[in-house]
Amino acid sequence: MRGMWRRAILLTIVCGLGAPPAQSSIQQLPMATGVVVYKSARRLELWRGSTMLRSYRVSLGLQPEGHKKQEGDFRTPEGRYLLNLRNPRSDFFLSIQVSYPNAKDRARARKAGVAPGGLIMIHGLPNEPRWSPEHYAQEDWTDGCIALNNADMMEVWMLVADGTPIDIRP
Repeated sequence: MRGMWRRAILLTIVCGLGAPPAQSSIQQLPMATGVVVYKSARRLELWRGSTMLRSYRVSLGLQPEGHKKQEGDFRTPEGRYLLNLRNPRSDFFLSIQVSYPNAKDRARARKAGVAPGGLIMIHGLPNEPRWSPEHYAQEDWTDGCIALNNADMMEVWMLVADGTPIDIRP
């Protein structure tokens, strides 16, 4: 219960929305137990057990096909990771870090003699946009992250706890 209140208070602070919602509305928030990203469909889904809670359109890295192999390849990784760190003050509207690279990714990169890269995030739009809203809505534009519009990012932020598993599929 305290975790729900913390999320509501954080939402209030981050967005300046005034007082936190009433306790009864917080209890009704469906918390996700898993996140699945389908790269080819540009979809992120929030799941609670075997029930899909929400589905969102996403943008990916500039080179979306294939697994991330090294730093600077503009690919979004594929595999099972955890959502492990939140940043309400990133260069984008909120961000949640994906635990890439894992041990397997580091070993693969070491064998290839390259750096695996890192700082893969789920995030909203840039705080200082360089392109039109249409570009962000229709194109892949990240360096390898998973991007949502700001309203969708707010929902994901509120419905996903730290440590939630994320499966990123081709």
